[in-house]
Amino acid sequence: MAEGYKYHRVLLKLSGEALMGDAGYGIDPKVVDSLAGQIAEVVNDGVQLAVVVGGGNIFRGLAGSASGMDRAQADYIGMLATCMNALALQDGFQRAGVESRVMSAIEMKQVAETYIRGRAIRHLEKGRVTIFAAGTGSPYCTTDTTAALRALEINAECLMKATKVDGIYDSDPVTNSDAVRFDTISYKDILANDLHVMDSTATGYCMDNGMPMIVFDLMVPGNIKAALQGKNVGTTVVSSVG
Repeated sequence: MAEGYKYHRVLLKLSGEALMGDAGYGIDPKVVDSLAGQIAEVVNDGVQLAVVVGGGNIFRGLAGSASGMDRAQADYIGMLATCMNALALQDGFQRAGVESRVMSAIEMKQVAETYIRGRAIRHLEKGRVTIFAAGTGSPYCTTDTTAALRALEINAECLMKATKVDGIYDSDPVTNSDAVRFDTISYKDILANDLHVMDSTATGYCMDNGMPMIVFDLMVPGNIKAALQGKNVGTTVVSSVG
């Protein structure tokens, strides 16, 4: 058990956009190194951590579909983009001295293991950061849905959703200076108020199976550790409030 931590097995959901930093496209090595350092700290303390990463910094399936591509084909391209990000993260973890494994929902034996639930759990038990790539392996599924599904499959205690804001607000804090941040909110209230924290499928998975979620600002160094220790660095989403 990781001493001083509220959560001991977690899944961290990273957007592909988080990896591009200020570059506007692709992967910023400085961002990867910063992430790897923060994750190395908690893993070395004994936290079992898995990662789902998006691919929006390289290709977004919905955008491709909107431009006239076949939706399923566009989604497959997006899945391959997540594999590129996963390999970049693995390289960063290696340089930070953390053992990791990339597990892909699409078979690509030369660069990643094929996702097998039991093997993924075994990697976590051995202290390896496990990076889940290629979404669910099926089109029409977002990486948010993948994160919720994988979190449930590995028996995670919490799903952590890294964003560029410090939690969930009742309106957009960028355009409304009076927006109010929630310390805690229920999944039902997220759906009822159309807050767009995750897609409705992912929200339903978490709500129906009692998976708590922490939404926090990834851009603040140390927030990953603070959130795992139960400190108030974002918004906690639960099945019901009160």
